[in-house]
Amino acid sequence: MKQSLKKMISLFMALCMILISACSNNTSTDTPGPDSSWDNTPKVLTPVASGVTTLGNEIITIDTSNVSDGYLMVMYSGSAARIKFFISTPNHVKYTYDLTPASEYSTLPLTGGNGSYSIEVMEQVIDNKYSALYNSTVNVTLTNEFSPFLYPNQYTWFTNDNKAVAKASELTATATDTLSAIEQIYNYVIKNVTYDYDKAASVTASYLPDVDSTLSLSKGICFDYAALMTAMLRSQGIPTKLEIGYSGEVYHAWISTYTEETGWIGNIIHFDGNNWSLMDPTLAASNSSSSVKSYIGDGSNYVVKYSR
Repeated sequence: MKQSLKKMISLFMALCMILISACSNNTSTDTPGPDSSWDNTPKVLTPVASGVTTLGNEIITIDTSNVSDGYLMVMYSGSAARIKFFISTPNHVKYTYDLTPASEYSTLPLTGGNGSYSIEVMEQVIDNKYSALYNSTVNVTLTNEFSPFLYPNQYTWFTNDNKAVAKASELTATATDTLSAIEQIYNYVIKNVTYDYDKAASVTASYLPDVDSTLSLSKGICFDYAALMTAMLRSQGIPTKLEIGYSGEVYHAWISTYTEETGWIGNIIHFDGNNWSLMDPTLAASNSSSSVKSYIGDGSNYVVKYSR
């Protein structure tokens, strides 16, 4: 077994449970090291509202020009303080996004694969009362099934100018393959970001991570850990899902990432060229390895509700 695989086993064996109910610059020009076969050049994809095809009305614009790449661009220009944007996937999972009046588009992912997506927009009237603003359907055929998990979106936003992107390039400068690139980023996050208990106690339901803030402050909640690692891996061209759901009975966020490498890792994660691997940077950053295998097992303790 390659040395990188052995190291990955030890990383995954470091995962166990934290019972926190609140868990809810310029492009680097680094080149791979002399012993590296990994191209660490940032591969940041940029979502655009090209205006080729749009839906909506006078105050809500939904640009569907690039749904084949797995995203919508949405802009609300009305007067309500907040709107709810609902996307129901072909398998009937309903996603909720919060939007506010803006002069720029928000990027919302289409993570349910090919098929028909239902869109519903609700405009705030007062407090928790909303009125219907717009609804429609969008048919999606993805050019690349991994595109929704490579582009930045509202939950994990990054550009070529982000420090997190530059850091990912720096960390993977000596990587030899996908697994070692993942290892370098994963190891950095779990060793350098600490859990922010004060933030966990006060965070609101509409909170969105800022990956550069998490990187510079070196602390955050599970959502911050997952978003930072998602941005760093995606910026290296590694498809990554930001998963939100339950770890045991705790509402939690973690990631899954894809690699073409095959084989079993510690009988916990299976890389078979098709399946996604489970990684929980929040737990690994805060715990010892003593009870990992009994908790993680085959991953059945993790129940995904949403993939962004």
